Amino acid sequence: MSRHPEVKWAQRADKVFITVLLPDSKNAKVNLEPEGVFTFSATAGTDNNLYELRLDLHDKVNVEESKINIGVRSIFCILGKAEKVWWKKLLRGDGRTPHYVKVDWDKWVDEDEDNGGLGDLDLGGMDFSNFGNMGMGGMDDGGMGDFDDSDDEEQEVTNPTEQDTNKAEGDAKLEDQGAGTSEKKEAAPST
Repeated sequence: MSRHPEVKWAQRADKVFITVLLPDSKNAKVNLEPEGVFTFSATAGTDNNLYELRLDLHDKVNVEESKINIGVRSIFCILGKAEKVWWKKLLRGDGRTPHYVKVDWDKWVDEDEDNGGLGDLDLGGMDFSNFGNMGMGGMDDGGMGDFDDSDDEEQEVTNPTEQDTNKAEGDAKLEDQGAGTSEKKEAAPST
């Protein structure tokens, strides 16, 4: 039987931040589909317990604009929104938010304070320009991509369409994301 890792989230008009808190994870697999389905699995702990997660996000996402950083203590994802609007909540549906999904108040910015960028968000020195071997993409990758298990403190990945290029060419450069504007006014998030 699998367990659920703790998840924290925050947003801007053009992106959603998801942090999966799972120290010393191994064999992490992440998949993001354009329809807004985020799946994660990994093993962790001395007994190599299986942790799995499926989040049906509030709206569609732009897989090409999404990034991931796998660190020693957490997996940090920046998901590009398909539409640059504020979401009322992270997950679609009217059901109650699972107990393991919480708002990340350290990264949260209110809608009226959002300037479309990362603002003063502290990413802890994460370098998203060095990509690893893990896929973050939709249906075309045939499933969830694996990352190469190594002793590096952080491993980073990108979407699977860039994955083969990155293996052959090494480091890839990220382009600055443009600032989005909010077209809808929504209430503060429910967790």
